[in-house]
Amino acid sequence: MIGVTPLQAGDSVAPDPPMRWWGWGVDRHAMRLPSAADAMIRSWLGVKEPPPPRVELDAIQLRASRLDGGARSRIESIVAPGAVRDDRLARVGHAAGRSYPDLVRLRSGRISPPDAVVYPGSHDEVRALREICADSGVAVVPFGGGTSVVGGVEPDSGSFGSVIALDLARMASLTEVDEVSLLARMGPGIAAPRLEAELAHHGLALGHFPQSWEYVTICGAVATRSAGQASTGYGRIDKLVLGLRLAAPAGEITLAPQPGTAAPAPAIRELIVGSEGTLGVITEATLAVRPLPEVRQYEAWSFKSFGAGVEALRELEQAHAAGDVSRLSDEAETAMSLATAGQPGGRLARVKQRYVKLRGHARGCLAILGFEGEADEVLDRGNRARMLLRAAGGLRFGTRPGTAWREQRFRAPYLRDELLDRGVLVDTLETATTWSNLPFLYAAVADAVRTALAARGTPPIVMCHVSHLYPAGASLYYTFMAAQQRGEEIEQWQAAKTAASDAIVAAGGTISHHHAIGRDHAPWLRAEIGETGVDLLRAAKLRLDPRGIMNPGKLLL
Repeated sequence: MIGVTPLQAGDSVAPDPPMRWWGWGVDRHAMRLPSAADAMIRSWLGVKEPPPPRVELDAIQLRASRLDGGARSRIESIVAPGAVRDDRLARVGHAAGRSYPDLVRLRSGRISPPDAVVYPGSHDEVRALREICADSGVAVVPFGGGTSVVGGVEPDSGSFGSVIALDLARMASLTEVDEVSLLARMGPGIAAPRLEAELAHHGLALGHFPQSWEYVTICGAVATRSAGQASTGYGRIDKLVLGLRLAAPAGEITLAPQPGTAAPAPAIRELIVGSEGTLGVITEATLAVRPLPEVRQYEAWSFKSFGAGVEALRELEQAHAAGDVSRLSDEAETAMSLATAGQPGGRLARVKQRYVKLRGHARGCLAILGFEGEADEVLDRGNRARMLLRAAGGLRFGTRPGTAWREQRFRAPYLRDELLDRGVLVDTLETATTWSNLPFLYAAVADAVRTALAARGTPPIVMCHVSHLYPAGASLYYTFMAAQQRGEEIEQWQAAKTAASDAIVAAGGTISHHHAIGRDHAPWLRAEIGETGVDLLRAAKLRLDPRGIMNPGKLLL
């Protein structure tokens, strides 16, 4: 076919987990907290002592694997040699995602790992595995990059005797690129950086950049209905998926990519996207791609208040002039961002500070706008945006801080590890609502978190930014920090999480904009989609997974 390039499938089994088993990333990318940020956090939170040191891998007490010998033999007969692992590193590396409670449990050794980790190499192997596990009563947790922050990959065996993590690392190929139709077909285990690198060889890009970009797999993003930092321009992952293949215990669903149809295929696709491994395993996806951007221009702006900045972003989006990245930090997040940037002072910095103060932006809110695309289009959209932002009272800081943000935008999880080492509770949560409701929701959630943590004697810092713009509204992304409540770290976090989730529902927000439902948000799903909506999802699961082996305890309670 003209314009279609076939590519070879990969067949390697990663010998180690993709990240440090106790935290984020790898040691060589670890970050130190700048002194200014350290002083700010200690002063605001009253952190006094670091927690006990994290346990060593060899000191974690693991229960013996419960995987039945007969089931294991059948599994080993259909996958490559060495593709079934139950060693300590493999099991611990697949015992949790990367949420705050996940990390607390990992660091203390209080984990419940899978009984084995299985690495299928093809759709046919996944299909055979689902039959063996259904027959043998083995629960299955699909595992991509392991970056879930809502308990989405916790190896819950449910009512079954054992549970395996189904690691899709061997199915990590870009299998076809249609340069005419601007489509890319891929296996479920391909990680975002590798996909972007391979697409770049064809002059193409996907443009999906979640905070977890370094490790997330694209089909993991599909399964969790992910959004990326540039989704205002490129679109959320659910808008990019055109074709899918699902291997469910009771059958298969294959949806060929189509530009549009009057058949209910899009409804089936929407059901699978965001199903979080509870219906089956996504073994293939075809996504819309676009030409590699000719120009990337990132710049920073300041607004006198969060409300003024929100109004400016609304005008940008509804005027079709928003950046592909459009992000606004509130006052607290702006102050923390400047502190963690660790920029040195000096005469030039002092002059700039005086200028900002004279313009009334001494406690302003930082906005980042990133424009990507063809040079003429970026120039035109950027000029229209600047005109609107200046009219809204924005103060332009130029491209240097915008470029610095772009270069450092995936570093926050490394700083979280540093904060945990210092005894700080730090977590994020997100929601979305309409523009008219956004100020009310913004205040309600922040107040709920402050009240819940202050009641436990640990008053927090609560920060927020707006991103992911739509004509009708936007998302709110919160980060909160507090001194850890020693010995009750999980209970302290749960109090804040429950208060925030209750506030989101009461204030008319979505329980999750892009982190998914998983285990942590499942209690609030009914409030968003109603009892009949939950029944509809249960009916789909019963049809596709009648024994309930797929990712028990997630999405549906």
